[in-house]
Amino acid sequence: MIAVVIPSYKVKTHILDVLKRIGPVIDKIYVVDDACPEKSGDFVKEHSDDKRITILRHEKNLGVGGAVKTGYQRALADGADIIIKLDGDGQMDPALLPRLIEPIQNQTADYVKGNRFFSLDYLRKMPTGRKFGNSGLSFLNKLVSGYWNIMDPTNGFTAISATALQNIPLEKIDNRFFFEPDMLFRLNIIRAVVQDMPMQAVYRNEKSNLKIHRVLFQFPFKYFNRFYKRIFYNYFLRDFNIGSFELVMAILFLTFGVIFGVWRWSMSIETAKPATAGTVLLAGLPIILGFQSLISFLHFDVGNVPQKPITGSD
Repeated sequence: MIAVVIPSYKVKTHILDVLKRIGPVIDKIYVVDDACPEKSGDFVKEHSDDKRITILRHEKNLGVGGAVKTGYQRALADGADIIIKLDGDGQMDPALLPRLIEPIQNQTADYVKGNRFFSLDYLRKMPTGRKFGNSGLSFLNKLVSGYWNIMDPTNGFTAISATALQNIPLEKIDNRFFFEPDMLFRLNIIRAVVQDMPMQAVYRNEKSNLKIHRVLFQFPFKYFNRFYKRIFYNYFLRDFNIGSFELVMAILFLTFGVIFGVWRWSMSIETAKPATAGTVLLAGLPIILGFQSLISFLHFDVGNVPQKPITGSD
């Protein structure tokens, strides 16, 4: 069974059109009314006779992530094999659904997501602010999630296999706009294969509920937290490999070089005596070696992207 989850919050203008364009490849549609002030759940129930639709409601607004998780849980309980997340604002073309789920059906991926950066033609209609913001977040997310092979991490047009979803602790995933990056972090921890699907978003006059100040003040801490956990889980708790060794050496060399260099520099200032060539070399060489070890670790990490899908591996 293939299911679609549509988080519904202030999308009353577009949601009926989105529902009408969902083709017969989809067996179930879950519209999650996330305490929508427009009562979009009731609106869909009154104006759509599609038998595939089930309305789920939140008494309190949980955010886009919370709404999607509610839909995920219901879809799993109903026996779905593939669950798609589709926004109700019309930016994602339902005609792309067969392409989105194809890698999962072929068991070449566990999670497929849209990528609006695949072609320059796709970017022409994207607002300039989103281009730069998403580009920056994409590089940061590569480092944090470990998926160096993907782009556009905040893209919410996704499909996931039931096998992968059942291995993820949904209760620990962020309820709001950090939901997509957090999903990628969790997917890496279970070594799921993630694949991009080129797509072109449709931009109308819709207003985003994401506030820039939330990204600036909340995302950095969350990214650091997930990066630390990924490194600890993958390189120290579950395995200790050459990448682990390179990272340890990088930390030791850089720490010694910086501390020793600052100490000798402060001593030179106090005594008004310049440091000897040997002292400079003793401080500089560990820093150089540390950076080389760090680059080697990053090279190893890039090559450590999951390659074998867990879907269908049983």
